[in-house]
Amino acid sequence: MAKTITIEPVTRIEGHAKISIQLDDAGKVADARFHVTEFRGFEKFCVGRSFWEMPGITARVCGICPVSHLLASSKAGDAILGVRTPAPAVALRRLMNHGQLVQSHALSFFLLSGPDLVLGMDADPAKRNMAGLIAEHPELARAGIRLRAFGQQVIRMLGDRSIHPSWAVPGGVRKSLSAEQKSELLKQLPEMYTTVDMALDLMKDALDKFADEIDAYGDFPSLYLGLVNEEGGLEHYDGKLRVIDSEGKILEDGAAPEDYQELIAEAEQPWSYLKFPYYKPLGPEKGMYRVGPLARLNVCDFAGTPKADRELRQFRHYGGQGKPVSGSFYYHYARLIEILFSLEKIEEILADEILIDHHIRSQAGVNQNVGIGVSEAPRGTLFHHYKVDDNGILEDVNLIIATGQNNSAMNRTVKQIAERFISGNKLDQGLLNRVEHGIRAFDPCLSCSTHEAGRMPMQVQLFSAAGELIDEVQRG
Repeated sequence: MAKTITIEPVTRIEGHAKISIQLDDAGKVADARFHVTEFRGFEKFCVGRSFWEMPGITARVCGICPVSHLLASSKAGDAILGVRTPAPAVALRRLMNHGQLVQSHALSFFLLSGPDLVLGMDADPAKRNMAGLIAEHPELARAGIRLRAFGQQVIRMLGDRSIHPSWAVPGGVRKSLSAEQKSELLKQLPEMYTTVDMALDLMKDALDKFADEIDAYGDFPSLYLGLVNEEGGLEHYDGKLRVIDSEGKILEDGAAPEDYQELIAEAEQPWSYLKFPYYKPLGPEKGMYRVGPLARLNVCDFAGTPKADRELRQFRHYGGQGKPVSGSFYYHYARLIEILFSLEKIEEILADEILIDHHIRSQAGVNQNVGIGVSEAPRGTLFHHYKVDDNGILEDVNLIIATGQNNSAMNRTVKQIAERFISGNKLDQGLLNRVEHGIRAFDPCLSCSTHEAGRMPMQVQLFSAAGELIDEVQRG
């Protein structure tokens, strides 16, 4: 008889969601869905507010990557003012964004996915968590925590606090760095590089360790979207949109971010609050695309820094024959390369004399009634689209979040893993953890990151179509 497996909540992600897996009469996977069960409403309750408030308000969308919304919102404000943001302010915004990438990717790799990669998918659930990782590998966990703390320190030095900083504003930023602060950050960089080198070795060991099952974690053809700079290099703050297909063919290149509506449309499903964006010219099915670290490394021609370029060349061997790297398991590897890139860019920016210039904000009033700000959040391309009246009061707001753009790919990943590992009437913790890990590979950010320390409760029950309880797994 047909059955449904429900995993709720999905653990070690930012936010709350559940997974449902439907089995057919033969006990084979018929369908699988990733349900986002939270409703936020930011796009609606921001209407009627002044666009000047938006950087501070939308930073509250997320407690893990508030900087991403802060910067995208400020860039939308720049467009409404119709000003050229001073070059020192752009450099400082880039600096904070790289700090954001370091801290967020470090959290994802070491603390959220690290227990699976280091302890194993089949490890005891009571130990396969952050506390278990600290107990088994304290030096590794400590190094990961210090790496994340470094990224947060960059944010805090600029914005006075590491979560929800009120710093970037339409037209520029509020303050710069002191010479003492620059020196303190530069002093810590050697340790951070050492930690990333250790993590890269760990990741390559994990690729060997999980070689027999990597292809089950979301390995399928898709499109990829991300920003690149004028030369086609890896870009996180500004640039043009590029879209490539599963063979590496460029479908869109040099697309202005403010023209994103020609490229992206959003679909909806009644079983999830998370939208399903797709590449508009190809429609919802063929237009499925991925964003984030994996996509950014696939769409760029090069990174542009020595250490990151060296790792990028190794990373691309996993694509084969010049094709993009298609396995979602490689998101973990891509994050480490981006941390390395961000550390190199932080070092580069801190050494730039442009930071001495104190012209960090342009002043103006409302000169445009539409403002679109785009930047690369840790999880992918982020769009803020505002429409205002002549007084700067918001009439319409649209936010396209990176996690939403990966929604179709996450659903397909869950199904692919379930098809590989689930069959019949028996459930076990390792099997369920593999399904969850397929979501963790994308590091989805579903809300303001409401977390519970320690074990999260989860109960999974397998019922027959007649309502008979066949099997049950519970933890927490």
